[in-house]
Amino acid sequence: MVLAVLEVKELKKSFGKNNVLKGITFSLEKGEVLSVIGSSGSGKTTLLRCINSLEIPDSGQIFADGDTIFDSVSGKKLTKAEKRRNQLNVGLVFQQFNLFPQYNVLQNVTLAMKLQAKERPDYRENKKAILTAIEEKAEDYIAKVNLTDKLLSYPCELSGGQQQRVAIARALALEPKILFFDEPTSALDPELTIEVLKVIKNLKNMGRTMVVVTHEMEFAKNVSDKAIFMADGVIEEMGTPEDVFENPKSEKTRAFLSKSFE
Repeated sequence: MVLAVLEVKELKKSFGKNNVLKGITFSLEKGEVLSVIGSSGSGKTTLLRCINSLEIPDSGQIFADGDTIFDSVSGKKLTKAEKRRNQLNVGLVFQQFNLFPQYNVLQNVTLAMKLQAKERPDYRENKKAILTAIEEKAEDYIAKVNLTDKLLSYPCELSGGQQQRVAIARALALEPKILFFDEPTSALDPELTIEVLKVIKNLKNMGRTMVVVTHEMEFAKNVSDKAIFMADGVIEEMGTPEDVFENPKSEKTRAFLSKSFE
């Protein structure tokens, strides 16, 4: 029996009278790539933000790699340590790159790891060795996104595609169990979009578990193991890329795809 690395059950979230998520349920196995598609306002970003604890759901359950992220059924309250562990298990790459402009590429990738290292009980006595290991690890992930020649460059010296690749390296360096992308190419022109999608495809080949909210239909069709089409806060259609893109059962899905592939 294959255990799900991510389980979302009957997730609901409202903002005032606006019901954004109306009972979302799906699961994801280790090494799978899930693409989430749908029109603006369908609830895609809110779903990611709930899973990443940036928003608190109204009800439902979220489990990641066996750990509870949210559970209104049991009413379990998470400790600060549990919340911190959950945040490290899920990495999020935003639409906007959110790099620190005052830091170079290497510093942007190492910053979170260095802050995390300060919590180690042996940090004071092994500081030099720990920081050296962090920089070596960061350089390795920067190499994975093909930016070794930009280690000491600042965000203002990078293209949008390069900045997004730095953001991906930064997320990877914390070694999350699941990597989430929220429209990672929406701020990029077509040429830069290709280079970022290539990096994500390489991550799939490395066995990374990922959830990608995207408007790149061909990418979602060709790279995903599963696809979800969201509309009006519900999962309108879910299945393999062949099911969703080639044989959609829902009229809403067919209408959305006909516009997307025009």
